[in-house]
Amino acid sequence: MNLVILLYILLAAITALLIFGIMIYNSLVDVKHTVSQAWSNIDVLLKQRHDELPKLVETCKQYMKFEQETLNRVMEARSGIAKAREASNMPALGAAEGLLRAGLGQLYAVAEAYPELRASEKFQHLQTRITSLENSIADRREYYNEAVKNNNIRIEQFPEIVIARWFGFGERSLLEFAEADTHDHNLNKLFS
Repeated sequence: MNLVILLYILLAAITALLIFGIMIYNSLVDVKHTVSQAWSNIDVLLKQRHDELPKLVETCKQYMKFEQETLNRVMEARSGIAKAREASNMPALGAAEGLLRAGLGQLYAVAEAYPELRASEKFQHLQTRITSLENSIADRREYYNEAVKNNNIRIEQFPEIVIARWFGFGERSLLEFAEADTHDHNLNKLFS
């Protein structure tokens, strides 16, 4: 009789551990997919901005005959972002984003010297569209980094670490921009 009770207790303990392990696994899957969804949201916006930048550069080319270097910087940064985005390389994406932000800042500053360009409806529309996309990317980046932080914390905590290592749940990289891009820009430098 004692052996039967002991067997039931052992079976109940094994069942409880199994249910607990399944719950941990399912919650880790949920966190992993939250990170993937957050990245997908950023990726859509990056693709949209990627499609808008050549239109902006082409519009600027019509007015800015002597500013090819500025336009080339924007297009090179666009290319770097596309490569990093396709490889899901967050450190490279953050660096390329910094170059693009600097290039766009310089492009908008140089555009101030071209009243006909500034007055162009197409330029105004593209500038507004790209600025809107930039703001959306910043918002989604915040959500993505929060999801990554939650993922990375969860896979390092006990007992989740056991399940995470056993099933290969890995750490994800934050999407960080260069330190210079997180500080206020000196507008006097942009316009000198």
